Amino acid sequence: MAKEIIVNCDTRETRVALLDNGKLVELHIEREERVVGSIFKCKVCNVLPGMDAAFVDLGLERNAFLYVADVIPEADDDFEGRRPSGRSLGIRDVLRMNQELLVQVVKGPRGTKGARVSTRISLPGRYCVLMPDADNLGVSRRIDDARERDRLKRIINSSRPQGCGVIVRTEAEGKSEQELRNDLEMLIKLWDQIRQGAQKTKAPGIVHQDLSLLYKTIRDVLGSDVSRMVIDAKRDYDKAIELVELMSPKLKSRLQRYTRPEPLFDYYGIETEIDRLLRRKVWLRSGGNLTIDETEALTTIDVNTGKFIGSTSLSETILRTNLDAANEIGRQLRLRDIGGIIVIDFIDMTSAKDRTQVLNSLEKVLRRDRTRTKISHISALGIVEMTRKRTGETISETLGEVCPYCQGRGRVASALSISIEAERALRRAASESEASGFLVQVNPVVAFHLIGPRGETIDEIEKRINRRVYVRAREDMHTEKFEITAGESKEIEAALLPFRRDAVVECEVVRNPYSTLPRSTAWLDGYLLELSNGGRYIGQTVKARLTDIRRSWAVGDVMNPSRLDKTRRS
Repeated sequence: MAKEIIVNCDTRETRVALLDNGKLVELHIEREERVVGSIFKCKVCNVLPGMDAAFVDLGLERNAFLYVADVIPEADDDFEGRRPSGRSLGIRDVLRMNQELLVQVVKGPRGTKGARVSTRISLPGRYCVLMPDADNLGVSRRIDDARERDRLKRIINSSRPQGCGVIVRTEAEGKSEQELRNDLEMLIKLWDQIRQGAQKTKAPGIVHQDLSLLYKTIRDVLGSDVSRMVIDAKRDYDKAIELVELMSPKLKSRLQRYTRPEPLFDYYGIETEIDRLLRRKVWLRSGGNLTIDETEALTTIDVNTGKFIGSTSLSETILRTNLDAANEIGRQLRLRDIGGIIVIDFIDMTSAKDRTQVLNSLEKVLRRDRTRTKISHISALGIVEMTRKRTGETISETLGEVCPYCQGRGRVASALSISIEAERALRRAASESEASGFLVQVNPVVAFHLIGPRGETIDEIEKRINRRVYVRAREDMHTEKFEITAGESKEIEAALLPFRRDAVVECEVVRNPYSTLPRSTAWLDGYLLELSNGGRYIGQTVKARLTDIRRSWAVGDVMNPSRLDKTRRS
């Protein structure tokens, strides 16, 4: 069975899963536009000679880090990166305060760290990567045929603009001259648009937004080795058809629209795999297991025999467990998108031959990884040190956040993740039940995300499932838990909507992540009340008049004392 790409497009999240022989090997999640790959016009805020780097303002929440090696051109025959005196160039030699630059984000913000940027811009296409500030021509190392490499170099060299570098990607192998020229011309036009946009953009500001996850998947992953790409949303399916017709019309027949009532990731068994991604322990086919611990500095992977007792000898048992672990480690690194320094503790092997065999097995499985990796030798204790290029958050960081109950000693699913999970559960319930309404009980923090700003999210969910939904918050409910009860909407409404328009209620004003001053919110026995003028009353108990009543939320105004007295007298 060849590779398959499964694309699930929900209201607030796009997920792309890559299956290899029916097994999940990669998972990518996009909840908002990622900044990696985007191009900004920035302003230098601080030049630090002690770090040989600078901090630049992109207009994002945190300033970005720009290292001196990402500013000066790469050393070549014409530029050695040195002053006439022979001293290496420092950050003060190439940058000054308030200087404006065009930079590209090469590593996204992570934890408390801002993004990392470079002035060496690269624009990837389907077959080529254009580097406007370079002048070199390279071909992917995965193309082994010397004649094919020469053919590709000849075609690109005759088409590339003077002063621009190009890297020919693996997907270019066997492609016609016209296809390669079209791809390169598209990138050249894009660069011209970026330069024109940079002239009009005031620093700090974004000049070029990186492409969506769906577009990048079609460009980088969809190839001749992919048997099909399945998409569940019609709008995104239609968009994918347009992109494939533009990039690679021959692959159009491999796009399929998923129309079954069962959720797409449930049908392929991917949801169960995702649930396992947040677990420390991963069981191997042999009965052994891996323990994966992620820290800010590095990731450690410990290999254990677990339930596997072998049948021949201790050395054979250890070798089989380590070989099984090597294959699964390669898969887990891709699946969890783990980057940075990785330390793998294999079970101790006394035989040098066995250690070589395990290391070769690990190198072999990592060749399938599109992200760059580098492995050191395996020590006598079975320790392997390796690196994998990191560009942003891992899957566990995307799906989770620091646990508010254990203060960072563990992780729980984020409120946004739980609200999305509750939305999926609602869709399943709607496909299995004829009930006209559903009551959803969640933690108040989750309720904010499920209802959304001014009810936009819950309104969209109701449209998608064509049922009435009543969201109620419960303080005693854990953030990772929720309850969905099906019933007739009239009965649910009679029990849960005792409020009427123009009624006056007493409530405590709380902060809502979706409300901006002067707006704020309050809870009426789990019913969300949005106060149009409640911002200055946060933490206080007030009286409010209800001006609009919805199924999951209401709108009201905080009453000032003079209005309250008039109401009492009337």
